[in-house]
Amino acid sequence: MDTGTQAVEATDLMKITIPTTKLPEIISIPVLADYMDYRKYLNDWYAHRRFLSKRDLRPYSYAMFSAAADIKSPNYLKMIIEGRRNLSEDMILKFGKAMAFNREQNDEFRLLVLFDQATDPAARNFFLKELSDFRVQAQLRSGQIDKRIWEKVPNWITWILYAMFDQEGVEFEAQKLRDLLRGKASESEIEDSLKALVNSGEIVTDELTGKLRKSRNLIDSPDEVPVALVRKLQSQLMYLGLESLFQDSPSEREFGSLTMSLTRAEFDELRFKLRQMRKQLHKDNSIKRMTGPGERVYQLNLQLFPVTNQVKK
Repeated sequence: MDTGTQAVEATDLMKITIPTTKLPEIISIPVLADYMDYRKYLNDWYAHRRFLSKRDLRPYSYAMFSAAADIKSPNYLKMIIEGRRNLSEDMILKFGKAMAFNREQNDEFRLLVLFDQATDPAARNFFLKELSDFRVQAQLRSGQIDKRIWEKVPNWITWILYAMFDQEGVEFEAQKLRDLLRGKASESEIEDSLKALVNSGEIVTDELTGKLRKSRNLIDSPDEVPVALVRKLQSQLMYLGLESLFQDSPSEREFGSLTMSLTRAEFDELRFKLRQMRKQLHKDNSIKRMTGPGERVYQLNLQLFPVTNQVKK
């Protein structure tokens, strides 16, 4: 007799066998937007399908996935998960079909795959920006991000225009601003950003000179800004830095990097020092701009991030 089951009499004509061991909770289906590694997503998606079908006569298998995707190799999904193969554009569509993706999910999955498989840092940055923008727009459509908050958060154009009020000789006309911004923004985008600054009260008309001037800080309550929007703005500004690497001569910019091994305590200390330095630089610059305008607007990005994982003990 199987010690893991017990017979329970239902009627005089039949008996039902019920497991005595407690079943594990049903694993929720993985959400694509929660992943930055498409192979990990595929692994979790497959594990979920296996879990749901484990009592079926034929539990879900790699071969069944290949059949649904119209792929000849029965273990193709396994090879992708293990990193032994990459997905082509054609295979991305076939995988989306096998996983019953809608159009939006297909587009997101494609961007995630292109990001993960890119080997050139510039290409990875590009696809990361595209993926981030796509996910933010999806969150706006679904209501996960309040559209009213979104409209209050300045984009990179608004951020730079705000700083240009401290730049000498700037005329705030869309066409001239477009030239000063090196053609990176359209006239309509510039006009929209200027309107947003005026409507929000960050920029006002000076009663004495009749010219526009700063009124208050661009973001008074940064803690209220959703993380996704902070990431979007920071990625936009960092991407400008990548463009500058190829666009500007070394005498016009300062790029440096330092790769080092740190303990957690050393990392926390360095992060604190960088934050203090950023605050001090901002304070010093604000004082100088009170005595006169600057000549150009510069973007300073301070980045400290992990490039390896900890060794598991």
